[in-house]
Amino acid sequence: MTTKISSPADLSALREKARAAIALRSEPKEITVTVHMGTCGIAAGTRDVLSTLTQCLDQEGVNNVTVRQSGCIGLCDREPMFTLVDKSGKEYRYGKLNSERVRTIVQDHILKGNPVMEYLIGQ
Repeated sequence: MTTKISSPADLSALREKARAAIALRSEPKEITVTVHMGTCGIAAGTRDVLSTLTQCLDQEGVNNVTVRQSGCIGLCDREPMFTLVDKSGKEYRYGKLNSERVRTIVQDHILKGNPVMEYLIGQ
């Protein structure tokens, strides 16, 4: 959907929204989520996973998470997937994701600090 910019205030609001979205991806934070966006991941639905993740973080007002993208990491059969690294440096790799699972991971792991064991790969 395209929004018409009809005043300087509209432009300022759009600029602030864009800055917030960029900051979500680029500033170092306590948690880093790397969404694996190789061809296999995109074919499996990783774009929806990325979209749901950023929407959930925005809706919850989460500002301690950096969201990044990478290519394939060689686990094509587990796509769509992402890797979450917490502030201690521990990695959690989540696979076979969909929008519902992403929402659960945001609620339980990112907000409450409890990894969602049934969606983890190899742990």
